[in-house]
Amino acid sequence: MTNTSLDQACADAAALIAQADGLAITAGAGMGIDSGLPDFRGDQGFWRAYPALGNHGLRFTEIANPRAFRERPELAWGFYGHRLQLYRRTVPHAGFGLLNQTAARLPGGAFVFTSNVDGQFQRSGMAEERVVECHGSIEKLQCLGDCGQPTWSAQEFVPVVDEEQCLLTCALPRCPRCGDIARPNILMFGDRLWDCVYADKQEHRLDTWLARQSRAVIIEIGAGTWIPSVRVFGESQQRPLIRVNPGESDVGSQRDIGIALGALDGISRIAAALDAL
Repeated sequence: MTNTSLDQACADAAALIAQADGLAITAGAGMGIDSGLPDFRGDQGFWRAYPALGNHGLRFTEIANPRAFRERPELAWGFYGHRLQLYRRTVPHAGFGLLNQTAARLPGGAFVFTSNVDGQFQRSGMAEERVVECHGSIEKLQCLGDCGQPTWSAQEFVPVVDEEQCLLTCALPRCPRCGDIARPNILMFGDRLWDCVYADKQEHRLDTWLARQSRAVIIEIGAGTWIPSVRVFGESQQRPLIRVNPGESDVGSQRDIGIALGALDGISRIAAALDAL
């Protein structure tokens, strides 16, 4: 897209949002890149972020797998423990705040649907009850053995990780009910025992909110096609869609708008166009 066409697309997106009664924000991994968070697309990208796992020859799909917690718990928790530390110290980029400001303009505000497990929307000031984490949250734990213990907060778990080896060097977190190893309450690859109770409650709140919005607009940010959960959800709503994605911005309907920009740049330009209306 040329600068002129990008400017026009952002202006069109701003006009669409200005007439909305609510903003559904759907976000994938690309939303966090401008905050400094890694994107794990492709083996090489994953191994650049976690070279120790590359030395083991482990792919993302093999470590982000409940089997890894049973077979190599210190290594699995080395990976997830490091991610937990990273997410806790990461400051959400300015785009999050701009989205919150945009939501404040609208009668129904905003609701988030994200595949990200990092809690960045909540850290930016978005209300917990306005966020759906469709793949779970790293700040919640569940029992690896599925003993019936409900999910619980990970706040008391402070992981100590040998980053060079990607190994947890403190005690493994344990289920308070049965004492088995705890795992993150995250939907992983090959995962038949993910506890989705909390995520289902979140999605029910979103469904209720959407039913009350007659002119809701969806803004999809950084959601790709490799794991298409966010795209599938947004496209299934039959609402006007703004897609902000530097590499996969194509849209399938004339009413929808594709903007080939990264998250922060795209959000900033749309917010500036809104201010200019």
